[in-house]
Amino acid sequence: MTLPAATRPGLAGAQQAATLCLDLKANDVVILDLEGVSDMTDCFVIASGTSDTHVRAIAEHVAEEMKKRGYAPHHIEGATQGRWALVDFVDFVVHVFHPTLRSFYQLERLWGDAAVVAVAPQGAVT
Repeated sequence: MTLPAATRPGLAGAQQAATLCLDLKANDVVILDLEGVSDMTDCFVIASGTSDTHVRAIAEHVAEEMKKRGYAPHHIEGATQGRWALVDFVDFVVHVFHPTLRSFYQLERLWGDAAVVAVAPQGAVT
């Protein structure tokens, strides 16, 4: 049974993080709901930047703004290189890819059993 986003902090946080990615013009922003698929986290937010600098900027923006909203990142990896930045909030994980690496790793295909959740406008919880 899937609970509504309002009662799932990981999904609500993922929605906010996805909106923050879009604020900096990230491409192909997707939320994968991992409930029932994996116990490691509730959701993945996957986004692409257009360059190493863009990937870094998106990851830093998400980390800083989510901290202001009460979601301090547990771990940040790869942001200095800008090819694939991972921002781990425990209940959800934000992956920001350079387009070539996103195509190579294909997380959406790897986690194909996960439901794709629409990114709510303005981070609204549905």
